[in-house]
Amino acid sequence: MIKTDILIIGAGPTGLFTVFEAGLLKLKCHLIDALPQAGGQCTELYPKKPIYDIPAYPEILAGDLTLKLLEQSKQFEPGFTLGERAETIEKQDDGSFIVTTNKGTKHQAPVVAIAGGLGSFEPRKPLIDNIADYEDKGVEYMIKDPELYRNKKVVIAGGGDSALDWSIFLSDVASEVTLIHRRNEFRGHLDSVEKVQELKNLGKINLITPAEVTGIYGDAGVEGVVVSPTDQDPIRLECDHFIPLFGLSPKLGPIADWGLEIEKNAIKVDNALDYQTNIPGIFAIGDVNIYPGKLKLILCGFHEATLMCQSAYQIINPGKRYVLKYTTVAGVDGFDGTRKEAPKAVVKAFE
Repeated sequence: MIKTDILIIGAGPTGLFTVFEAGLLKLKCHLIDALPQAGGQCTELYPKKPIYDIPAYPEILAGDLTLKLLEQSKQFEPGFTLGERAETIEKQDDGSFIVTTNKGTKHQAPVVAIAGGLGSFEPRKPLIDNIADYEDKGVEYMIKDPELYRNKKVVIAGGGDSALDWSIFLSDVASEVTLIHRRNEFRGHLDSVEKVQELKNLGKINLITPAEVTGIYGDAGVEGVVVSPTDQDPIRLECDHFIPLFGLSPKLGPIADWGLEIEKNAIKVDNALDYQTNIPGIFAIGDVNIYPGKLKLILCGFHEATLMCQSAYQIINPGKRYVLKYTTVAGVDGFDGTRKEAPKAVVKAFE
């Protein structure tokens, strides 16, 4: 059983900033996220997308914002359960909650903060009849361990940043990388597009456009894919892995069955005070919530996290008065009053 003060569902920007605000109140946090790394959409979907409405940053890339938030929060030593989805919640006699993931990991806390962005993410799968037969047998929708592809033949499909970035990265890992996209133009960052073209010219990446993967073949696992170029006959391409990177589809997921009041696939909260849900002790902050005048901005999630932590403090410390201290006066200290480096396990989660 993992025990903490505030259990945060979602390790995106709002969840990470909650760690910092809770740390100022000497409250410890643990984060659950279905993705294999922290950062949410900013890391998984558009790490090179520029963001313009973060205070003090005229422009910052989404991936860099995540790194800054991780750096800011790591002094408070948060815990992480990554690559697991929050599945069930049970309220205990003492008022605390036990949240269990799809892999059976149990977490207990008096306060639960749902900061799941637009919800848990499920991969968008290509319309290939037999693709389910090859899942975890050579078909992967996310790259968790690049070493899996060491000296292997890899086919990647997609036209966004993820497809471009992983094609570039795996060109130094795999024995052969083929990138397939249904258009000649890519949606990703210009630097990545130019790098892919450069690696193609060097013979380190095979590029097939416009084309789509329309079939998979193999006995025990993936042995190759069928590629259908536009206006040409299909071809068979041998490979060990097929990785379709078409983005992730947001879904509220099992949280929708937790007895929370839902409106338009979002969680209703009381925005007059602290963004608490209809279940006392459970809060929803960031893009996952809804209330009159709601704006789905990272900046708003930061504000909601700050107010939520104040109410969480009162739940965890009933009757104890908290005196607000500005960080310009009190500084930002660790739990024992001194700055400290994060444990190696935490640093690894950040990386």
